[in-house]
Amino acid sequence: MARQILIQAWDALRRNPARSALTMLGIVWGIASVTLLMAYGSSFRGVLMHSFEAFGRGAVIGWPGTTSEQAGGERAGKAVHFEREDLEAVKQEGSYIQQACLEYVKFLAIAHNDRMASTAIRGVCPAYGDMRNEVPSLGRWISSEDIGERRRVIFLGSRLREKLFGTRYPIEQEVSINGVTFTVIGVMERKMQDSNYFTSDDESAFIPETAAGYLWDTRYASVIVFTPVAGQFEALATQQVRASIAKRQHYSPTDQRAIQFFGREEFRPIIEGISIGLQALLLFIGMLTLAIGGVGVMNIMLVSVDERTREIGLRRALGATRGHVQGQVLAETLMLTLAGGALGIVLCVAISAFVGTLPLLGPLYEDTSGKGDIHLTLSPITIAASVGILVLVGVVSGLLPARKASRLDPADALRYE
Repeated sequence: MARQILIQAWDALRRNPARSALTMLGIVWGIASVTLLMAYGSSFRGVLMHSFEAFGRGAVIGWPGTTSEQAGGERAGKAVHFEREDLEAVKQEGSYIQQACLEYVKFLAIAHNDRMASTAIRGVCPAYGDMRNEVPSLGRWISSEDIGERRRVIFLGSRLREKLFGTRYPIEQEVSINGVTFTVIGVMERKMQDSNYFTSDDESAFIPETAAGYLWDTRYASVIVFTPVAGQFEALATQQVRASIAKRQHYSPTDQRAIQFFGREEFRPIIEGISIGLQALLLFIGMLTLAIGGVGVMNIMLVSVDERTREIGLRRALGATRGHVQGQVLAETLMLTLAGGALGIVLCVAISAFVGTLPLLGPLYEDTSGKGDIHLTLSPITIAASVGILVLVGVVSGLLPARKASRLDPADALRYE
C-alpha cells in the first residue's frame, strides 16, 4: 500500500514539472538558510567560548587592597601584601583550591641586539602556565627545575617575540632585562583572550619567580592566582583564600575590600547565554524562511487538490479510503519538501566550500591560524537537525490539503466542474 501511494504521488508531481520545480525553490532556499545559519551560530559560539577560556579555565585573580574593618585591635586602612607565607597558608587550608601561585609583575625594558620593547615581566611558578592557559608554539613552558636551580630563562608572548626577533628563530637566544641576561626557552601560541590584566599575555614575558629576584625586590607579590577544584566551587575557593590570608595578616575574613577577586565562572553563564541566544535567533530566522517556503508548498497542494477533485471523487467511488487519499497528498507534499531539501543541502555544501572561513577575531588579533574565525562547517548534527525541521515543515504543510482531499464527498466531487 505504501509503495502504491508513493508511485501515485510521484506520477501526480510529474504532471506539472514546472510548478513542482518552482515550488521546491522556496524549500531549497529555506533549508539552505536554516542549515547555514545553524552552522554560523555554532561556529560563532565556539569562537566566543574559545576567547573566553583563553584567559584560563577557572583561573581567579586576587589583588591586594586595604582593610575597611577593624578586627582584633587592628586599625582599618591597613595595606594588605601577598607574601610567600600567605601562599603556603592558602595551599594548606584551601580544600577547594586545586592550584595556587603568586605572581610578581614589573614593567621593564627587554632587549635583543638592537631591538627593544617595554612590557610586563611576570615572575610566576610552573603551575601558572596550566592555570592561565599559556600554550607554547615553540619550545617549552617554565619547569620546576628552572625554579629549583634559579635559572634565568624566559618565555615570550607571541607579539613580544615578533617585536624582538621578527621571523627569526628565538629558542636558546638571549635577551637582556635591566642588564641581566635571560635565555629564551619558549614562545606562546597566539592567544585570543577577551580580557587580561596588567597587559596582554601576547605582549608579556614570563620568567621563573625565583629569577625575578635578580631584577627587583620580590618580598611582596603583585597578585595571587588560583584555580578551584571545579568551576562550581569558585565562590568557596575564593572564600577560603580570603579567610587564610586574613587569618595570617590579622584582619576580618569578611572584609571585601582587603582583597579584590576576579573570577571567570560568574561570567560564564552570561557568555553562554549570549551565544545560545544568538544561535536561537539565527535558527528562528532560518525556520521563518523555511516556513515561508512551506506555506508556498501548502498553497500549491491546495490548488492541486482543487484541480483533481473529480479524480479524487472517482477514486473514492472505486473504494479508496480517506486514509489512502490523505496519505497520497501527504506523500506528494513530503516528496516536494524532501526533494527541495536535498537540493538545499547540496547548495549548502557548495556555499560552505566556496566561502570557507569568515573573518571574526583573526584580523583583530593578527592571527592567521583560523582559530578566531567563523568556519561554515556542516556537521552531521547540523544536517540531521535541518532534516528534522524540514520533515516537520513538510508534514505541517501537507496536513490541510490532505484533510481537505480526504473529506471530499465522492458524489459531489464527481459533479465538480
